[in-house]
Amino acid sequence: MTGAAGSLPVLVVGAGPAGLTTATELLRRGVPVRCVDRAQGPSTLSKALGLWPRTLELIRRVGGDELLSVRALPQSQMRYYSDGKVIANLRYRPATRPLICPQPDVEEVLRTNLASVGGAPEWRTELLGFDQLADRVRATLRGPDGTESTEDFSHLIGADGASSTVRDRLGVDFTGSTYELRFVVADVLVDTRLDHRMTHYFCSPRGILVACGLPDGRWRVFTSAPPGLTQDEADLAAVQRLVDERGPGGIALREPDWISVFSVHARHADTTRVGRVFLMGDAAHIHSPAGGQGLNTSVTDAHNLAWKLALVWHGRSGDRLLDSYVSERGDVAKSVVRQADVQTRIWLLRKGHQVALRDNALRVASGLRLFDLAYVPWLAGLRTRYAAEPGAGRGRAGFVPGALVPLPLRSALDDLRHTLLVSDPDAGALRSLVGWCEAELAEVVDVRVVSGLGRRVAVLARPDGHVDWTVKDDAAAMRARLTDLFRPLLRTRQQASGERPRRHGDDGARQAPSPHTEHTDEARQEVQA
Repeated sequence: MTGAAGSLPVLVVGAGPAGLTTATELLRRGVPVRCVDRAQGPSTLSKALGLWPRTLELIRRVGGDELLSVRALPQSQMRYYSDGKVIANLRYRPATRPLICPQPDVEEVLRTNLASVGGAPEWRTELLGFDQLADRVRATLRGPDGTESTEDFSHLIGADGASSTVRDRLGVDFTGSTYELRFVVADVLVDTRLDHRMTHYFCSPRGILVACGLPDGRWRVFTSAPPGLTQDEADLAAVQRLVDERGPGGIALREPDWISVFSVHARHADTTRVGRVFLMGDAAHIHSPAGGQGLNTSVTDAHNLAWKLALVWHGRSGDRLLDSYVSERGDVAKSVVRQADVQTRIWLLRKGHQVALRDNALRVASGLRLFDLAYVPWLAGLRTRYAAEPGAGRGRAGFVPGALVPLPLRSALDDLRHTLLVSDPDAGALRSLVGWCEAELAEVVDVRVVSGLGRRVAVLARPDGHVDWTVKDDAAAMRARLTDLFRPLLRTRQQASGERPRRHGDDGARQAPSPHTEHTDEARQEVQA
């Protein structure tokens, strides 16, 4: 990022999962951040519960294993019932198994990760308004003592929830609808024979009942509310009546920790970017809790924007890169809202022929383990595939543009830089490409030698582990992609050295590394794909 705004911090509004993740990932990448929240302190409400593998992968890049091992409960499967009879078992494989971890514990992990990189949320600090200038955002904040201040920031990120002040100030519509039915949620102790490591879905014409074991021995009970039920009326006795009516019997509730009546919405923001201001998490999309995607989508929103914004802030990539946040995460949000809506409507079917069709479809899919092929990996976040840019190449040796790099290789990649994967770095034009990357782009591109790619194949992986570009016998196309992606950085280096801009075919591409470049032929790492 150039100009007077180059040293300004980013303002993150909201210290929930999206805001904490954004602040952490920006600080890891050398971008100054302020993360503010008008709340008095961390929320104690359990709200979201599920952590899917892709989200865990991103969190664990920074830390959190120790806390999660104590606070989380691994799930074994989902089990569906119709009128009390089991109709489907959706068993998790090790790669798709989620953890049950109440949101306050997840947020504690994320705050610990933020502290490990030198950050902390500023509680009781409220965004009052902001204006966008040519090269900055000017925001007015009210601090804990009531003092108001106006400060400049390079960008502003609205991670401030479904009732987002940022979204409201931008005038962005929150398109969608609210379900006619309301729902009741309770965290309680339960006397039952139900398996504590499963999530149980009891479907009946009388309403949906979901029961999920929590790490502390309690259960989360979730059910559709009868018409007219108010928060004041939703006591333990009322919830017990609903459980008796819709469950299999033999479920006795006691010692509630939390009971709430709430509405369910299916909405998404019409856009998640207006100039230098972005929306993410619940500020950008809300939906039914079906599928447990809310918190997970917030974290992956944050990671997607943070690595891109860091490249732009440092002046290494152009502003156009930030538009891909809007398109990529917008597509994901619409898919999540649609999936949750479909699942919720399936829960609530009442007509006999519809119920029979649902139950038979679930039985067949469960018996053939069809859920393992697509639905459960999608829930786990492992099937997210972003739209590839024109010319990005085709799938090669399991590397598909837009999709995730396969494991275990993905976990070995540098998540602070792009990674150029090659199998034969000394072959023809690839040798020149590798030398150019090591000499000119070492601060943003790591070069790795990988067996199994095929001869004269190169793959570019993004910092988030998604495949950006693939080529075979076309090192010039890969160099063109890297030049386009990092044009501001290359221009700055050329201006500083007084060099003329190089053409893709220049013989001088392979030159001695610059003083800050530590990557040599000997330093390249070989990784098994």
